[in-house]
Amino acid sequence: MNADKVRELIQNGIAGSAAEVIDTTGTNDHFSAIVISDSFEGLSLIEQHQMVYKAVGSYMTNEIHALEIKTFSKKQWKEKNKGT
Repeated sequence: MNADKVRELIQNGIAGSAAEVIDTTGTNDHFSAIVISDSFEGLSLIEQHQMVYKAVGSYMTNEIHALEIKTFSKKQWKEKNKGT
């Protein structure tokens, strides 16, 4: 599993999302993901993360050992990056 494949799984699993995924250890099983989607509007952080876990499916318990997730709506992402 590589970061591009994880990004693809997330983006295919969450319609209209954009994801940035990095391999945090270089071992192809520990990843960090930033996921931006309007689908997250009105959802709790737990519900947002559950959407990401659903998108990666069974890979989470097999090829992916750890996945750090940061989720944002497009509005939240824009606010967070204002002025940068």
